[in-house]
Amino acid sequence: MSNTMTAMVLHRLWVSFLTFIFVSFVVFAITNMLPGDIAEIMLGQAATPEAVAGLREAMHLDEPAILRFLRWLGGLFVGDLGTSLVNRLPVSEMISGRLGNSLKLAAVTTLLSVPVALLLGIASAIWRNSWFDRVVSTLSIAVISVPEFMVATGAVLVFAVYLQWLPALSFANEVTSFTQMLRVYAMPVVALSFVISAQMIRMTRAAVIDTLRTPYVEMALLKGASRSRIVLRHALPNALGPIANAVALSLSYLLGGVIIVETIFNYPGLSKLMLDAVATRDMPLIQSCAMIFCLSYLLLITIADVIAIVSNPRLRK
Repeated sequence: MSNTMTAMVLHRLWVSFLTFIFVSFVVFAITNMLPGDIAEIMLGQAATPEAVAGLREAMHLDEPAILRFLRWLGGLFVGDLGTSLVNRLPVSEMISGRLGNSLKLAAVTTLLSVPVALLLGIASAIWRNSWFDRVVSTLSIAVISVPEFMVATGAVLVFAVYLQWLPALSFANEVTSFTQMLRVYAMPVVALSFVISAQMIRMTRAAVIDTLRTPYVEMALLKGASRSRIVLRHALPNALGPIANAVALSLSYLLGGVIIVETIFNYPGLSKLMLDAVATRDMPLIQSCAMIFCLSYLLLITIADVIAIVSNPRLRK
C-alpha cells in the first residue's frame, strides 16, 4: 500500500471518528430537547417538588448539559449505556437480544438482495438498451416508487389474510426449524429487499456503464477482447469502488426501512424497542438505539470509502 493510499485511509477514518462525535452530540441534544420533565413523568402528577428535585439530583439532571453529555459519551466508549428509566435494567442487557434479531433480519435481507441486485445491475449494464435492460429498469423504478410500508401491508393482506400461507406477525424468538425460519422471515425480508434491490440495481448499472465507457475498455474492445473478458478483467475491478458505495448506500436504507417493517410485522428487533422507548420517554434507551443506528450507517459508508480508495489503481503505486 502506497503512502498516499495509507494517508487517505487514515484521513477517512479520522473524519469518521469526528463524525461520530458530532452525531453523538446531536442525538444527545435532540433527546434532551423533548418537552416535559423526565423526573415528573416518572414520579407522576402527585409527586412533591422535593421528590422531583431529589430524583433529578439522583439522575444528574441538575448538572450542566455539557457535563452530562461528556459522562454519557465516556460511557459509550467503554460500553456503559446506562440504565433504563422505565425497566430499571441495564440498557446494554435490553439491547443485546433485540440487536441480535435485527442483525439476523439484516443478514438474511443482505444475502438475498445483494447477489440478485448486483447480478441484475451488471447484466443490465452489459446489455444496455436491450429489452432486458428496459424491463429491469422499468421494474426497478416502479419498485423504488412504492414505499416499504405499502409493500409490507400488501404482503400481509395477500399472504396472511387472503391466502393464509404466512403469519401476519413475526415471532423471531420461536424459531426452532428451517421451515419456521422461512415463515418468520419471508415477508419482512421480501418487504425490505424490494426497495433495497431496486436502488442497488440502478446504482450498480450506472457504475458499470461509466466504466465501460472509459478509453481503456474501448481499446480492449477494439483489440477483439470478448465481452466477458472486458467485464470481468477490465470493467468490474475498476468499478469496485462505485459498486461498494452503491451497496453501502442501499444497505444503509435498512436502518430506516427496518423501523417500519419491524413495526408492521411486530418483529422483536432494535427498531421496535426504540419505538417503545420513545412512547415511554426512556431517554438512555432512545439515545443508545439511535447511536447504534448512526454507528451502523457510519461504518457502512466508511468501509465503502476505504474500498474505493484501496481499489483505485492510481493509488496502488
